[in-house]
Amino acid sequence: MEKMTPWTTAESAFPAVPLTIEGASVLHQMMRFRWPAWRALSGDLRSEILSEAGCTLGGMSNTAIYSLLGHKGDLMLLHFRQSFEELNRAELEIARLRLSDYLEPANSYLSVIELGLYESTAKVYQELADKGTEPHSEEWNKEVEAVLARQRQAMAPRLWPQIPGSKYLCFYPMDRRRGESVNWYTEPMPRRQRLMHEHGLIGRRYAGEVRQIITGSIGFDDWEWGVDLFADDPLIFKKLIYEMRFDEVSAVYALFGSFYVGIRVTELAALL
Repeated sequence: MEKMTPWTTAESAFPAVPLTIEGASVLHQMMRFRWPAWRALSGDLRSEILSEAGCTLGGMSNTAIYSLLGHKGDLMLLHFRQSFEELNRAELEIARLRLSDYLEPANSYLSVIELGLYESTAKVYQELADKGTEPHSEEWNKEVEAVLARQRQAMAPRLWPQIPGSKYLCFYPMDRRRGESVNWYTEPMPRRQRLMHEHGLIGRRYAGEVRQIITGSIGFDDWEWGVDLFADDPLIFKKLIYEMRFDEVSAVYALFGSFYVGIRVTELAALL
């Protein structure tokens, strides 16, 4: 039986969209390397190109390089920035490198770090409803913005993190299902709140072994969210994601894109 929450009886009067707070702008760049053209260069020229690229990439704050496993690409560049403008500058800086003549874009993903606030949404919506505040009125919006401001301040370290230094990265995009038999976006807010709470409990059991960063990409890219998992043991990715497959949020409502797994590198010369 669906657990009743204080706001269940008034749920139809509430906005359907949960509150979110956003932080860093994020860009994943997946590249393939043009090996025949690279091997045709002299050793001195290769060293010169790598030295230039190393200086540029080494001077970029909050950018990490990963060597990808499998056929989906050779390199992944991951950038966390303050804005889309800063992401664009990083992208152009890399494009101007001579090394870029030997890199072929394989994929990319644009998003922003996002924290969903189902619990806070339930609480503030119920409090406003109890006071008889009209949804989306000036008073409603003022109270909601006050909640968001407090959450942004409290969650600042999670909204604006440094890229974890873990050896391995697993990235994948995902959607919530909108199929013939189930549709996440038509489920009532209390049910979504409960399911997301239960879903989050699984991830918390892996705290200390894996760092998860969720990014929102609705309106920015082809999927709705991006998930980055950072760990020093890649088997943790399999164990965590496999366990989550049995959770109702994933089993019933989740759709997944391609998975990318990479090993962090500090010097391109070690790869090229």
